Amino acid sequence: MTTAILSALPEEQGSLVHALAQPERVMHAGRAFWRGGLQGQPVVLALSGIGKVAAATTATVLAERFGVERIVFTGVAGGLGAGVQVGDVAVAHGFLQHDMDASPIFPRWELPGYGMARMPCDAGLTAMLFEAASAYLVRGKGGFDPQDPGIGHSHASRVHQGLIVSGDRFVSTSAESGALRQALAAAGHEALAVEMEGAAVAQVCHDYGLPFAAVRTISDRADDGAHVDFPHFVRHVASRYADHIIREFLRLLSK
Repeated sequence: MTTAILSALPEEQGSLVHALAQPERVMHAGRAFWRGGLQGQPVVLALSGIGKVAAATTATVLAERFGVERIVFTGVAGGLGAGVQVGDVAVAHGFLQHDMDASPIFPRWELPGYGMARMPCDAGLTAMLFEAASAYLVRGKGGFDPQDPGIGHSHASRVHQGLIVSGDRFVSTSAESGALRQALAAAGHEALAVEMEGAAVAQVCHDYGLPFAAVRTISDRADDGAHVDFPHFVRHVASRYADHIIREFLRLLSK
């Protein structure tokens, strides 16, 4: 059974392409897809690019052209939840599109035609991602130097599980992240993190009946410092998280 490992940016994919056994590059829909073996598992690695449409296109290609049996997303996100700090890891139980609003025809955030706002993730894959992330943080002690001036946080990294929200906007002010967190919480949606692709992939996987799971490393707090924290974290830290967590996940999957 082939597993697709999807990321938005090259740095979020880490060195996984270079680690492939018998790599084969396939170009389709303007994207490079890499087939091969990793940790003894058949995989397809792909970069979606940024945003929900790009992510949905790539997930559709993985389902239609490559016939993958599951999709796992790895990348970074801005922390929204209380206690979710830079260097932590968020494993999604489900996704919500925070910029979906077809009201008053449908309730805010509900996906028209689906009767729900949240797209759930596969429980089994999610549990393995949580175990893989936890193992890495124990072994790697967080995978980064908390005294790094480009990160500016000193704490013991943690793994969180819960709701992640997606939208076609880089949330980068304290006012915006606070308003988003408050509005979601008022409707019973306690969000851990915010990013720009996962909910779209979750919807595509729902449509195709594909198991889906996602892990996001917290690169910033989606606040006034996000434009500084994000590029530094992606360049210097995110790839290490992706390499170790995905390799451990595939090892667990092989059991």
